[in-house]
Amino acid sequence: MDMFVNCNTSSLATYAPPLDKIRVQHLYRRLGFSASNAEVEAAVGQTANALVDNLVDAALAAPEIPAPAWSTWTNANYPEDDDLARQLRNAQREEFRIAYGNALLSNNLRDRLSFFWSNHVVTQLSIYNCNAYLYEYINCLQRNALGNFRTLISEIGLTNAMLYYLDGAFNNGNNPNENYSRELYELFALGEGNGYTEEDIIETSRALSGYTNRGEIGCSPVGYNPERHDAGTKTILGQTGNWGYDDVINILFTQRPNEIGYFICKKLYEFFIHPDSQDETGNADVIINGLATTFVANNFELAPVLRQLFKSEHFFDETAIGVIIKSPFDLYLNFTKELGFGYDDGLVQNMIDASALIGQQLFEPVDVAGWQRDRSWINTNYIIGRWLTAEVFVDGFFQADQERFRTLAMDLVGPANSNTSNPEIVVRAIVDKFTPKGLLTEQDFENAMDAFKIDDVPENYYSPDYIDGGLSLWMLAVSMEAPIQVYTLLRYLTRQPEFQLK
Repeated sequence: MDMFVNCNTSSLATYAPPLDKIRVQHLYRRLGFSASNAEVEAAVGQTANALVDNLVDAALAAPEIPAPAWSTWTNANYPEDDDLARQLRNAQREEFRIAYGNALLSNNLRDRLSFFWSNHVVTQLSIYNCNAYLYEYINCLQRNALGNFRTLISEIGLTNAMLYYLDGAFNNGNNPNENYSRELYELFALGEGNGYTEEDIIETSRALSGYTNRGEIGCSPVGYNPERHDAGTKTILGQTGNWGYDDVINILFTQRPNEIGYFICKKLYEFFIHPDSQDETGNADVIINGLATTFVANNFELAPVLRQLFKSEHFFDETAIGVIIKSPFDLYLNFTKELGFGYDDGLVQNMIDASALIGQQLFEPVDVAGWQRDRSWINTNYIIGRWLTAEVFVDGFFQADQERFRTLAMDLVGPANSNTSNPEIVVRAIVDKFTPKGLLTEQDFENAMDAFKIDDVPENYYSPDYIDGGLSLWMLAVSMEAPIQVYTLLRYLTRQPEFQLK
């Protein structure tokens, strides 16, 4: 497990050299859900400064998923709870899962971050059970994914999904419910026990009371009822007054800016750089503090922090590459993007379903603290599931079009080697594409070579001394066995430890 120790001593200074292929692939795997070979090749040689700015700008400009017809709260969209209504809700839910899955695949940083925030300001669809609430919640995350964190926190607390999930819709002033106020401080903004007291939680719950008008049908929006608000004086984080919802947000971000800055930047660091932010050198803490300074100085705007992080020597340091275990969504979405074979809604649905099988059900984080990520994705049941499901996807691609596996290899080795007769060139290119830094040992690479050299191709066919009509008998562009060899190698790689990393 030494490979998971955080030994990164690089700084937040901008990474100056032109980006090589390994670092471009690293950026795309972390910033989004990876990229095709064509996208990677187009970025090789660019500076971190230019490429990151382009990707952040694209994320800021990305449109949200259009509002489906059922996103409005009407009786027609949400009829009485019978079998037909359940079928309608299930169809709506599947439609939106696919729409969001496509957004994850196509929107790089914007929806990498909207997904990240869904595991930070957590809700669970199974608790509030309303598709209109789900759309409103995801739309809020998409709009604010790279925007202002204060705005995100202010808006998310009044989404119907959150009001129901953490009982804000049941927070009467005469009997305050503390669920949301507790998680606001503990999980969403400050961190457990950091800069608030139990009395602050109680007083905040009083200030947040009143959002209790729940309508006549199950998917009605929650409304504010001033008669249910506690209008008394409250003291929150040392500030006393007749506070309401907006006051809570203002007091929190005015009185605890540095605590918020560090807490959020630490979470971003552990997600994008290394799961261990408590390294022996203390340099990770220096980096987090540097990011937090930028965050607070920019009034909690996220884009400047992300630009600084993704451009940094720290991000591109050799020790930062290939040290995070892929989530289930990383596993399938990255693989699909890297293969470059294309995908349709059916495949997107299959990837979402497969992710649920190995611990990551879309719109259903495990609890209010979210998926704990990284090592939690790897246990005896999940690792076998990862192997088997990845193989199923490879098999499906092969059954659909075997020849694509040859063209994939030709694309990866480049025009100069597109008809190579040297299997090592092919295996090296494929290994380098689908693992962050190659395989660990030379013997591991030899084992991959053995997997590629299937029994149907005699060993001497690869020899430059074995010539038939002036040509080696095995050549990538023409040999009948080449597609199945690439397929066999990919199946082999999906079971290697390095394939599980990003």
